Amino acid sequence: MKQQSTRRPRTGQIKRPPDPNPWAKEARALREVQGGVTAPCGFEAAGVRAGLKEHGLDLALVYSVAPATAAGVFTTNRVQAAPVLVSKDRVGRRNLHGVVINSGGANACTGEAGYRDALRMTALTAEELGVPTDSILVCSTGVIGRPLPMRKVGSGIKRAVVELRPNGGEQAAEAILTTDTVAKTAAVEFKLDGRPVRVGGMAKGAGMIAPDMATMLAVITTDAGVRPKLLQACLAEAVERTFGRITVDGDTSTNDCVLALANWQAETGEVTSRHGLGLFRAALGEVCGRLAWSIVADGEGATKTIAVCVRGARREQEALQVARTIAGSLLLKTAIAGGDPNWGRVLAAAGRSGVKFHADRLELRLGGVRVVRDGARCRYTQQAAERAVAGPHVAITLDLHEGEKEATVWTCDLTTKYVEINSLYHT
Repeated sequence: MKQQSTRRPRTGQIKRPPDPNPWAKEARALREVQGGVTAPCGFEAAGVRAGLKEHGLDLALVYSVAPATAAGVFTTNRVQAAPVLVSKDRVGRRNLHGVVINSGGANACTGEAGYRDALRMTALTAEELGVPTDSILVCSTGVIGRPLPMRKVGSGIKRAVVELRPNGGEQAAEAILTTDTVAKTAAVEFKLDGRPVRVGGMAKGAGMIAPDMATMLAVITTDAGVRPKLLQACLAEAVERTFGRITVDGDTSTNDCVLALANWQAETGEVTSRHGLGLFRAALGEVCGRLAWSIVADGEGATKTIAVCVRGARREQEALQVARTIAGSLLLKTAIAGGDPNWGRVLAAAGRSGVKFHADRLELRLGGVRVVRDGARCRYTQQAAERAVAGPHVAITLDLHEGEKEATVWTCDLTTKYVEINSLYHT
């Protein structure tokens, strides 16, 4: 099993990512609040120890006291874990009550027995809560290929139901961690019809992170009234612009999913295209953005975060393709780890991205230092370039000068600690 941190994970909310929120105008109306998944009205949560990991909390439950609309975005990996298959069948409804999540075992590649175990987790949870069996979603995370110890899981579920609290969001966020060193939560509030509406969330992820769908586990809650089809569309958009634009190591897991529950408990009118949609999209995007950034900041063995912004593209998808290629370059990530402003690796990665551009138009900045103009080195001092990549947050901006579109991908450096953590994953 992947080694766990021996210190208690820190909890708390991560500051807003250092690139523009795509819903920036509406985001000005948002207010940060505490509580994570339990910040919205009508949600309770718990995190307990079931003995699935060597140390710490390892089973979480998020519960809506009222039936909720559900949406989900799932891994594109063709090898999908049993809980992914179960939850995919249940999202898109209006009668969901919660999500049960275990760490310490992925329940992936476990065959029919694993699928039955995932169903059993939802049935046990529903029975304890007194809600319909199919109103519970399920997630798992941990080592692939090992069956879950269902006796321990069942005992943990019973304990979690007893310990459900309106302020239990932090404990739930801690219980879903694996190699993470910080519990990841976020929550914001906006006003609609003069009354507060909240969106909260929690996530886990530090390794097996790549910009292909979600690349981790996340649960988003809101007390807004949103119908399933609209909630699904909003979640898919938010995921694509946040969780879909991060990478730690280029791997996409078998268990990745982002789930959203909207329980209609805010005393406001329904969110529609004509009523509050812009504010809701901004709040959802803000929470997802903060959680996504916190995953990159907590990347396995990472010491620096890196924002790769590609500007001047003909189409946004082309800018994104170039940015993803640069952010995924192991040569670049190791150079940043060592404080080496080796900008040739940025241009080399851009050149193999598959996007057509004129190399003699390229302009590159490391932080505020321009190092390339018209595709060639320009005048700068080595000391200034080294300072630009020396701090904990590194900004890389490449302008293609081909158009007006841009995209940003967030990543982190690659250190020997990452190798150490993953060489001991299974043992």
